[in-house]
Amino acid sequence: MKAAPQSAAPARRGFEPNWPARLGWALLLLYVVYAGSRLGFTWERFAAGLEHGGRFLARMFPPNFERWRLLSDGIVESLQIAVIATFFGILLSLPVGLLASRNLMPPWITWPARGLIALCRSFHPIIVAILFVKALGFGALAGIMALIVASIGFISKLFAEAIEEISLKQVEAVRATGAGFMNVLIMGVQPQVLPRFIGFATYQLDSNLRNSTMVGIVGGGGIGATLFTAYQRFDFDFVLAILIVIVALIMAAEIVSGWARRVFQ
Repeated sequence: MKAAPQSAAPARRGFEPNWPARLGWALLLLYVVYAGSRLGFTWERFAAGLEHGGRFLARMFPPNFERWRLLSDGIVESLQIAVIATFFGILLSLPVGLLASRNLMPPWITWPARGLIALCRSFHPIIVAILFVKALGFGALAGIMALIVASIGFISKLFAEAIEEISLKQVEAVRATGAGFMNVLIMGVQPQVLPRFIGFATYQLDSNLRNSTMVGIVGGGGIGATLFTAYQRFDFDFVLAILIVIVALIMAAEIVSGWARRVFQ
């Protein structure tokens, strides 16, 4: 007696369509089109902008390096602002990040520390620089203070997350020897987070070099003030010279930070 033939199983597709995701993408596309129409994005405006941009770029060439002394003074001041702000920002970020780590500190300590980090991260450095310029006046001090606030918001958050990802076995082993809190930090926590912390610090230095240009535009000192003045005077060839030097400075800082990561990690 022959067995009854089994019905063939229905063929399944290799990748089932995700209709909720497709609907979400479609809604996002529709909203982008709607938002663009509300903000006045038109092809005519874009084409006119390309024409104006071409004339603007034509006036920037060739770059003018005749006022090299003014350019060098601005670059040196921006470099000083970035280095000082990074040093004090990292110095203040260490205790804040430690207090914000939930695996080493109780909640009544971590929540205020995380609130401080969130406050420092809430505003762009330019907005903070405007506040310090209003309080302290024009100059490098306002730019340094603004970048210190930005450094605390960035470094403290990453440092706290790095501490929360460490292995507690090494910490408990150090505690078992009867070591105090500072010795636990030095022998149990610091070796596990040091390589990542060096990467955070070098990245923050790069970020402060870029931001030192922006805070200078609003009165925080540095090459940004020189750039803004040249733009207001329609010295576009000098503007291009400043931009070239800024790009060269950032590239040099990237090379130095890469070398530091290789040496200290």
